Amino acid sequence: MPVGGRRDSRFGQLLRRGFTDPTAATRLLDAPALGQAATDGVLLDALGATADPDLALRGLARLAEVQPEAERALLLDTLLAAKPLRDRLLAVLGASEGLADHLARHPGDWRSLVAFETADLHPGTHEFEAALAPADSPDALRVRYRRALLTIAARDITGTTGFAEAAAELADLATATLRAALRLAAEAAPEDAARCRLAVIGMGKCGGRELNYVSDVDVIFVAEPAEGTEEGPALQAATRLASHLMRLCSETTGEGTIWPVDANLRPEGRNGPLVRTLSSHLAYYRRWAKTWEFQALLKARPVAGDAALGEDYCAAVAPLVWRAVERENFVPDVQAMRRRVEESIPAGQAERELKLGPGGLRDVEFAVQLLQLVHGRTDTALRPGPLGDADGIPSATTLDALAALAAGGYVGRQDAASLDASYRFLRTAEHRLQLHRLRRTHLMPTDEADLRRLGRSLGFTGEPVRELTAVWRRHTAAVRRLHEKLFYRPLLDAVARLDAGGAGLGENAARERLVALGYADPVAALRHLSALASGVSRKAAIQRTLLPVLLDRFADSADPDAGLLGFRKVSDALGASPWYLRLLRDEGAAAENLARVLSAGRLAPDLLLRAPEAVALLGDPAGLQPRPPAALAQEIRAAVRRSETAEGAAAFARGVRRRELFRTAAADIIDAYAPGERAGAPGRVLDRVGDALSDINAATLGGVLAAAVAARGEEPPTRLAVIAFGRFGGHELSYGSDADIVFVHDPLPGADEQRAAQAGFAIANELIRLLHLPSTDPPLVVDTGLRPEGRNGPLVRSLASFAAYYRRWSLSWESQALLRAEPVAGDPELGARFMDLVDPLRYPEGGLADDAVREIRRLKARMESERLPRGADPTTHTKLGRGGLSDIEWTVQLLQLRHAREVPALRTTRTRRALAEAAAAGLLDGADAEVLDEAWVLASRVRNAVMLVRGRPLDTFPADTREAAAVARYLGYEPGAVGRMLDDYRRVTRRARAVVERLFYES
Repeated sequence: MPVGGRRDSRFGQLLRRGFTDPTAATRLLDAPALGQAATDGVLLDALGATADPDLALRGLARLAEVQPEAERALLLDTLLAAKPLRDRLLAVLGASEGLADHLARHPGDWRSLVAFETADLHPGTHEFEAALAPADSPDALRVRYRRALLTIAARDITGTTGFAEAAAELADLATATLRAALRLAAEAAPEDAARCRLAVIGMGKCGGRELNYVSDVDVIFVAEPAEGTEEGPALQAATRLASHLMRLCSETTGEGTIWPVDANLRPEGRNGPLVRTLSSHLAYYRRWAKTWEFQALLKARPVAGDAALGEDYCAAVAPLVWRAVERENFVPDVQAMRRRVEESIPAGQAERELKLGPGGLRDVEFAVQLLQLVHGRTDTALRPGPLGDADGIPSATTLDALAALAAGGYVGRQDAASLDASYRFLRTAEHRLQLHRLRRTHLMPTDEADLRRLGRSLGFTGEPVRELTAVWRRHTAAVRRLHEKLFYRPLLDAVARLDAGGAGLGENAARERLVALGYADPVAALRHLSALASGVSRKAAIQRTLLPVLLDRFADSADPDAGLLGFRKVSDALGASPWYLRLLRDEGAAAENLARVLSAGRLAPDLLLRAPEAVALLGDPAGLQPRPPAALAQEIRAAVRRSETAEGAAAFARGVRRRELFRTAAADIIDAYAPGERAGAPGRVLDRVGDALSDINAATLGGVLAAAVAARGEEPPTRLAVIAFGRFGGHELSYGSDADIVFVHDPLPGADEQRAAQAGFAIANELIRLLHLPSTDPPLVVDTGLRPEGRNGPLVRSLASFAAYYRRWSLSWESQALLRAEPVAGDPELGARFMDLVDPLRYPEGGLADDAVREIRRLKARMESERLPRGADPTTHTKLGRGGLSDIEWTVQLLQLRHAREVPALRTTRTRRALAEAAAAGLLDGADAEVLDEAWVLASRVRNAVMLVRGRPLDTFPADTREAAAVARYLGYEPGAVGRMLDDYRRVTRRARAVVERLFYES
C-alpha cells in the first residue's frame, strides 16, 4: 500500500504537470541517467512548463545518456542551478524532436545554450559568419549550422525574440551559410573562382529576411567574367561553382541536410541557364518576363559572392520592378496567380493550410506585395531597402511593408493592425510546426497530441486544443476578409492602369494632363487638387492616392470640372469624418462610383451636398438597391410619431426622400456608365427607377399625411385616402415629374358630413402646406388638377360625391385618366373602395362607343396643336412630340378602354406592361409593340437624363453643348456623338409615330 500510494501520488503529480504518459515518464525518471536530478521539483516543474513534457523528458534522458560521466554531472548540476539553461534547453527539447536528435549526436552543443552575451541576443550575418567560419568540410558546415539553429530556436521558444526577429535571424544564418558554402566551393575549385565574379541574390523569404526554420532558400545567380577571361568560360566556371554551392547545402548525409537551394525563380525557370550575366538578366526581364517574376524580384537582395555585382544587379532591376505595374493586365494577372495557387491545393488540405489556403499566409503576402507594387511606383517610401533609393525606407519584410502601407494611408490602421497580428500568429504557428521534426510543413495537424503540443507552444495552457483551434479560425477568417477587401480592391487596378505621368501630381505635369483630359479650367482644377492633396497628413496621403484615379473618371464625363469641384465640396464637408476617405480607399468601387455620380450632372451632386453622409451608400452594392416601400413607410411614420411638431415631421420625411432620391439617381448613373456586361437592360433600369421614385413619393405623402392628421390634436371625423394618377399611379415617375393626386374622404359613421368635409379639406391643405414649406430639399410638387371639375372643383370629395359625379358627369378623358389611378396613402380600405367605384368607368362594359373614340382622338389632336410649346421641335419633344410619350400612352390607353373588360391582363396602370399584354392578346402586332416600347423607353430615359444633367426638368434635349454631351453619355454614346444621338432619337420616334397613326387614328 505505501509503495502503491507513492506511485499513485507520483502519477498524479506528473499528470498535473502536463505529462500525458506518466508510466513512461516514471520509467525515464527512475533510470540512472538522470540520477538525483529526477526527483528535483524544480526540474519537474520546468519540464511541465514545456510544450510537450513527455517529449522534453525523453530528449533530456537521451542527452544525459550520451554524455561522459563528468560531462553528465556538469550538465545536470548546471541544469538545476541555472534557470537560463533550464528554460532554454527544456523548451527546445519539448518543442523539437529534430533538435533533440542533433544534441544526441553532438552532446557537447548543449553548452551553446548556457549563456548568451547581451551582444549576442540578436546576432546578425557577421556573427553567424564567425560561427560558421571554422567549418572546413560540408559536414562540419552542417553541424555548425544546426548549432546556430539551436540558439535561434532557444531564443524564439523562450520569448527572448519574437517571430520577426527569429525570422530575420534565420535569414541571416542562411546568408552566412550561403557565403560559407560558396567559400568551400571556391576552395575546391580555385581555378573556377579565379575566372569569374559570381553573386548570389537572395529571393523570397531569404531575400526578405523573414525565413522559416525549414524552407527552400530561393536564389538567383548572376556572374561576370573576371578580367582577362572570356564570357563563355567564365559562365561555365560560375555555373560549376553555383552547382557545387547548391549541392553542399542540399545534400543529405549522416549529419542531415541544411536546406534545398532553389534557383527556379531565375529567367526561364528550371529550363533556363543556372547562371547568367547581368546584361542577359536585363534583356530577359525587359522582353520576356511574366508578371509574377517582377513580384518575386520585390524581395531580391545580394546575399553572397561578389557584393558589388550583387548591388549592381539589384540597382538595375529596380526600375523594371516599379514599372511592372504599367504592364497590361498587371493587377488581374497577380490576382489570377493567387487563385491558381489556391486551386492547386488538394481538396482535403485546403482548410488546414497555414500558408497557401484561404486566410493563410499567402493571402497576407500577396495583398501586401500587390499594394506595394501598385503604389510604390510613385511612393518610394513603400520600396524595400535593396530596391529603394532613399534612406529610412522599409526592409523587404511583409510586416515592414504593411506598416509602410498603413503609414502612407494605403491600408487602414485597424486593417493593418489586424493583418499584422494574424500574420504573426500564423507564422509563429508555422515555425512551431516545422521545429518539431525539422521538416517543411504548413499543415495544421489533426492528431490530438500534435495539436496539444502546438497549442502549448503558443501559450495556450488551459484547453490548448480548443483555444488553439478557435484563435486559428479567427485569424484565418480575418485574413481572408481583409485579403479580399485589399487584394481585389477596384482602386488597385485603376491606379495600375494610369500612365506614369498620371500617377503623380506635379504641378506642370498635372496642368498638362488636365488640359489633355478635357478640363476647361485647369487653373481652377489645380487649385482644387492643391487644397485636397497638399501637406503631409494621412488625409492628404490618401487623397493623393485617390485623385489620379478620380481625375481619369471625371475626364470620362462631359463635365470634368464639375466633377472635381463636387469632389472638393464633398471632401470639405466630410474630410474630418474618419470613415469617408477610408470608404473611398477600401470599400469596393466607392471612389469610382462617387466620381461617376459627381461628374454626370447637377441633380445627384446637389442631393449629395445637402447630405454628404449619403456618400456611404456608394460603398456597398446593396446600398444602391431601392429600399422596400414598407421599410420606407415605417421609417417615416416612426419619425412622425417622435416629432413634436408637424413641421419637424415633414422635414424628416423630406430628408428621407432626399436620401432616397440620391440613392436612386446614383444607382441609375452608375448603371448607365457600367460596362456592357454589368449594365442592366435600359427598359429594366427605367422600370426600377420609376418604381423607386413612385415608392419614395408614396412614403413621403403617407408620412406627411399622418403629420397633418396628428397636428389637429384630435381624431378627425372622416377617413382620408390619397389616389395617385398619371405617371405616379403608373409607377412611371421621372426625376422631374409632379405627383398627380386626388383626395377622397369618407365620413365616420354618425359624423356630420359638413364637418367631415371641412376636416378632410383642412388635412389636405395642411399636407400641401407641409410639403411646400421653404427647404433646400427638392420639392415634392403635388398636382390635384385631375380631380372632378378640375381646379374649379373641391380639393377633397367624399366617396359618395365621387360616385354621384361619375354617374352623371364623367367624360371620356376622365375614364382615360382613371386608367392609371392607384391608392398610395391614407386609409387603405377607403382606397380599395375608390378603385371598386372607378373600375366600371375605366374598364367599360362593351368597350368604348364610337363617339367616345372620336372624342379621345379630337382631344389628342387638339393637345398636339395647342400644348406643344411655341418654337419647340416636334421631332425631339419627348412628351408631346412625334412618337413621344403622349403618342404611345394614348394609343395604349385607347386599347385598354376598348378591351380591358374582356382581357383582364390589360387592367394595369403601367404603360409597358399594358403594351406587352395587348401584344400577347393579339390586339396589336408584336413588331409594332416593340417599336412603341422602344420609343417610350427612349423618351423616358431622355427626360431622366436631362433632369440628372441640368437639375431642372425639360421635355426636350438641352441646347447647351456640354449638357447635350452629358445626356448622350448617360444614354451610352461615346464622346462626340451628340449628332448621332439626335438622329437615333428621331429615327426611333418616327417609326413609333407611324405605328401610332395606324393604331390610334385609323383602327
